[in-house]
Amino acid sequence: MFIDYYEVLEISPNANSETIERVFRYLAMRYHPDNKDTGDLSRFSELVEAHDTLKDPVKRAQYDLHHRDHTGSRWKLAEEASNPKGVERDVVVQDRLLSMLYAKRRQDFNEPGIGESEVERLSGCPREHLQFHLWYLKAKGWIARLETGTLAITVEGVDRINSEHGREIPLKLLTDPNQAG
Repeated sequence: MFIDYYEVLEISPNANSETIERVFRYLAMRYHPDNKDTGDLSRFSELVEAHDTLKDPVKRAQYDLHHRDHTGSRWKLAEEASNPKGVERDVVVQDRLLSMLYAKRRQDFNEPGIGESEVERLSGCPREHLQFHLWYLKAKGWIARLETGTLAITVEGVDRINSEHGREIPLKLLTDPNQAG
């Protein structure tokens, strides 16, 4: 697991060696296990590890490569989280998956399941993205894995589809088709 040593030391990645040393000494005194008021062995150990890495120019250069990669993935995560279209796309994919499984159950009630590879192909959603949607739909109880290993819509999933589409029964179905009107 990646540990952000700059966060541990509460400094900028652009901090010079004097700043690293000064901040380390200040925090080390605060969290040293011998300090009765604010001592914290695990926090102190993190500080020492961060300091040992960042004070050595070679170790710091190697660490900075990992730090840039990690920071880049955090920015991607933040960018995706701030994009409202991402959530909208997820809802569309989840509705499509439920609709496919709904149609399959209606077409072949005795064998209502679809395999994951077929779901991937029919949905146009890559497997690595599909896993999130399948997890969500299963956790909500809208789909389930059958004994055959295939996926099928549940009663709760059918109810979800019906409620989302605001199905209204036309009054004409209740009248006699032979009557004019």
